[in-house]
Amino acid sequence: MELLHSKIIGKGKPLLILHGYFGSGDNWKTLGSQFSEHFEVHLIDQRNHGRSFHSDEFSYESMVEDLHHYMQHYQLENVHLIGHSMGGKTAMLFAVTYPNLVDKLVVVDISPKAYKPHHHAILAGLNSVDFTIHNSRDLVDEQLSKLIPEFGVRQFLMKNIYWKDKGVLGFRFHLDALTKNNPEVGKPLPVNTKFEKETLFLKGENSDYINQNEALIIDVHFPKSQIVTIKNAGHWLHAENPEQFYEVVFGFLK
Repeated sequence: MELLHSKIIGKGKPLLILHGYFGSGDNWKTLGSQFSEHFEVHLIDQRNHGRSFHSDEFSYESMVEDLHHYMQHYQLENVHLIGHSMGGKTAMLFAVTYPNLVDKLVVVDISPKAYKPHHHAILAGLNSVDFTIHNSRDLVDEQLSKLIPEFGVRQFLMKNIYWKDKGVLGFRFHLDALTKNNPEVGKPLPVNTKFEKETLFLKGENSDYINQNEALIIDVHFPKSQIVTIKNAGHWLHAENPEQFYEVVFGFLK
């Protein structure tokens, strides 16, 4: 089984961070270095993302096994686990599957419920890029802007572009697998699963991924959970309000 790529910084109790869809561990560099003053931080790239391996199989079950294999490799146990969006779904499923390996769980702007497949415009935009023609970052951005008008979203996606060969750009993520398996990303946490330890759910004030009705479903799976709202932030709350994010999460983990 292949090992996930990660960047490990700091000393102390292990704190594992899982990024969201189209992201990578690099998205968490700034917060990761703050947390590394108190913890051994693992900024992990999930399969088909960042510098981790590419596979045609893409499901939460496989991502949970990737993480389990990773923890066995580094002999980690009793870890704190943070997951954002897709990474939050992986983190929730990991916690209910291997509860004895997780101490505290932080789930960022996602709930255990099913989400309808979205990201269609993003996938269409990414798939419309032809690196033989769009051979500079400016040309890629121009092409993406036809289907993805939001500058911030494009900036986030553009972080995945790198020089694959001399003069040839490419995406770090495995776009084919992500496109084919897009419906997997919204899958709910299986029924009758429970994690009995302390759990923190963070919601962006301007995001609709977690609404009032979700408190009930969250409570069923995570009876020892609390929901905290991060002010002036949408779905990427850790990037939009890192000060409050750090303060709330550090307070919870400490």
